[in-house]
Amino acid sequence: MKIGVPIEIKNNENRVGMTPSGVFELTKRNHTVYVQKNAGFNSGFFDENYVSAGATILDTIEEVYEAAEMIVKVKEPIEPEYKLIKPNQVVFTYFHFASSEVLTKAMIASQSVCIAYETVEDADGSLPLLIPMSEVAGRMSIQQGAKYLEKPIMGRGILLGGIPGVPPAKVLILGAGVVGLQAARMASGLGASVYILDINMKALRHVSDVMPNNVVSEFSSEYNIRKHIKDADLIIGGVLIKGAKAPKLITKDMLKDMRPGTVMVDVAVDQGGCFETTKPTTHQDPTYIIDEVVHYSVANMPGAVPYTSTMGLTNVTLPYVIKLANQGWEKACENDDSLAKGLNIVKGEVVYKEIVEAFDFVV
Repeated sequence: MKIGVPIEIKNNENRVGMTPSGVFELTKRNHTVYVQKNAGFNSGFFDENYVSAGATILDTIEEVYEAAEMIVKVKEPIEPEYKLIKPNQVVFTYFHFASSEVLTKAMIASQSVCIAYETVEDADGSLPLLIPMSEVAGRMSIQQGAKYLEKPIMGRGILLGGIPGVPPAKVLILGAGVVGLQAARMASGLGASVYILDINMKALRHVSDVMPNNVVSEFSSEYNIRKHIKDADLIIGGVLIKGAKAPKLITKDMLKDMRPGTVMVDVAVDQGGCFETTKPTTHQDPTYIIDEVVHYSVANMPGAVPYTSTMGLTNVTLPYVIKLANQGWEKACENDDSLAKGLNIVKGEVVYKEIVEAFDFVV
């Protein structure tokens, strides 16, 4: 198969869809890999590394899309890429369709085969291609939240872990999944007072089993959320519904109950966000303020740490890329139930229920 790896052109997206190691694994199986010039540069992988692994370097993104039967990337295609995607071409990447009707309609029109990393699902319900980036984003949410609590950035002026004689910040985490656990791990390690809310009692019992005493688990309800936001310094939104829009757990009217300088980090922004006031931002301009509350909602948080993120992502995507290349998408999805769940749009037809429900598409 002919596989293309383009440069990511989303704002400040520094990751790359394949490392030289991945290229080597594919070329030794007699596949052809086309890598756009400097595609891996910001992640610390150079053209000579790709060439030595067997890749062919192409100068432009247009050449990569034209040459490839399958595109392997990181983030969803954006508007300049729509016209480059060909009928029957496999595009394997994060899509998060439920948060963008424009993207969904563009991919329907392209007649391509869209396989979404975020909906590949194992038998136990876990999302193996989302987990590494959720781990990165969960940990980064505390790093970024701690920074934006600083007064020069309009935060409350609080050191997350406090100091002797001065209490630490209170961190409220919504969701006890991968993002929430990683955020709690980082926040508790820095000495913050952490409250983590979820409606899944099994998840909350796991929190209680593995987290230190400065992490308190509590059942999630609107009443409890309204109670905690009144004195929370940092609020992390980490709620995910597979393939669907995130629920709005904090509404605009709740902001008036928060203290000025409270920071909200919405890790669920790719799925529409779990705060009503969330709007996607970029690493270039990451925050905005509504009702004196600082909002951080960068839609590609792991792109700021591209080496770690690229390595973590490609560790889990490569086995699926090899299956798709060796068997073709139809046979690979027929033989692998997990990969089959990654099928979102196939040659103009939406085949993932949550996307149909998000936009009331008729199938």
